[in-house]
Amino acid sequence: MTDTAASPVNALAERTLQAYLELSPTMATLYGDERYADQLEDPSPQGRARKRALWQQVLGDAGTIATDGLAEDERITLHVLKVLARRGIREDDQRVHLLFAAHHMDGPQSLLPQVVQFQPADTPERLEKLLARLRAYGPFVEAYIGQLREGIETGLTVPRVVAERSIDQLERLLATPIEEAVIPAMARVASEAQRERVREVVRDVIYPAETAYLAVLRREYLPATREDPGLGSAPDGEAIYRTQIHTWTTLDLEPETVHHVGLEEMTAVDEQRRLLARANGFGDDVARYRRALQDDPSNRAATPEGLLERAREDIERAMAVVPRSFSRLPRAGCIVKATEPFKEKDAPFAYYFPPAVDGSRPGTYYVNAYDLPSRYFSTLASTTYHEAVPGHHFQLSLETENPDLVPFRRLVARAAAGAFVEGWGLYAEALADELGLYRNDGERLGMLDARAWRAARLVVDSGIHALGWTRRRSIDYLLATGLTETDAVIETDRYISLPGQALAYMTGMREILRLRRELEARDGDRFDLRGFHDQVIGHGSLPLGTLAAELPSWVRPLA
Repeated sequence: MTDTAASPVNALAERTLQAYLELSPTMATLYGDERYADQLEDPSPQGRARKRALWQQVLGDAGTIATDGLAEDERITLHVLKVLARRGIREDDQRVHLLFAAHHMDGPQSLLPQVVQFQPADTPERLEKLLARLRAYGPFVEAYIGQLREGIETGLTVPRVVAERSIDQLERLLATPIEEAVIPAMARVASEAQRERVREVVRDVIYPAETAYLAVLRREYLPATREDPGLGSAPDGEAIYRTQIHTWTTLDLEPETVHHVGLEEMTAVDEQRRLLARANGFGDDVARYRRALQDDPSNRAATPEGLLERAREDIERAMAVVPRSFSRLPRAGCIVKATEPFKEKDAPFAYYFPPAVDGSRPGTYYVNAYDLPSRYFSTLASTTYHEAVPGHHFQLSLETENPDLVPFRRLVARAAAGAFVEGWGLYAEALADELGLYRNDGERLGMLDARAWRAARLVVDSGIHALGWTRRRSIDYLLATGLTETDAVIETDRYISLPGQALAYMTGMREILRLRRELEARDGDRFDLRGFHDQVIGHGSLPLGTLAAELPSWVRPLA
């Protein structure tokens, strides 16, 4: 690794990383850094001011560095630092934090149940740090209550359905007897006596804090929420949405352009689905083919564990064949876990958490078994290849393990590259087909349905937040693309709560495919597919413009 002391860029990147981890202590825990394991983030005005000051300092320091003669990696690092700093300042100006004051996917109630799964508490010192972190939840939630009231005062509240889902989630958590509480049950302690100490803090600190937060949510905040689900109904909503489009795609795109691209992609994938339906005796009736698959008992797991076991099998099958398309494989393993019961009703079908930096924890692929009869193997396959292998597990593990990248690029740069990260995941679904991983045409239809779903995200996200679509219109559109009612509802509410995030997938995949086609045309029979894949994900997470500018010089033709 480059000596950070020898380079102003790398020195700035290291300072930024350390400040970022100090301001994001639970993120540090996710990476395996235990220095701040007794702390939580500070969502108060003072905490937000410290974060803004960091980005202002980064932007100022970056502006003093001469760019002439910088090495390639330093030039990229400096660009990523500027992207993150400008975004942080812009989002603070627009009070984007108020869109997360109540949130069923990223609200305060979801933080600790996730963190305790990653935080070791198996020694007396580690246990005391965990208990201190749990006790910090009281002030943490007080700051969120302050955000709720700030939202009421400014009019920048979340849509009503997001608040309602958050309330339902909190009610489920608080209805759980303390003996069965989620946090103590999942805490990584060494004994039942230690678990009991965790339980005491949950009873004395966490439950009362969440009770107070829930009371304000119900009585004060819910009546002030927005009926219209789109950002267009929020103060300065149009500008906020444009910021979020850039945040998630790293491109300056017009909402109408996004919408049109989504419709074009839907047309293309519909034709591919009809070809599959014809090949299997259903003519052009894709919906009838899908229903036949859904009615097939062999396409469903009998138990939640059966669903998880199928995901494990697919990961093993993928690991056996990926050396055909990659020269480098991650050292970290990938385990499969079930989504926690308290959040499964609101969570997507699957998601992934990267491994610890020091290798002490593998990557984790969460699979949601809620409404098990609607969770089909034909849908699971492409999801597993997206989230695990050769998708996010490959990409993020290799990034974390890459000794040629400074730590900032290995750990923080992905925050500046949502479309790159999610675009790779969607690209991996198609790559799985090239590798022969889909067992049958039913799983291929699942892959195409997943691509249609990502095309539909362009249509629906822009529709909701820029074109005045209702929640029902979004659900109906997603149903027409092939999603189940359960997924169409969960996904619509996800897009409502995370403006712009849904745009990352198709936008990123289209750019990766465009670059591959250009390099295939350039190199002809000498195109190096393994080299292409190694280089796309071998430089860490990148803004799409950076990837497009640099990749052609990284990928060399076969000798």
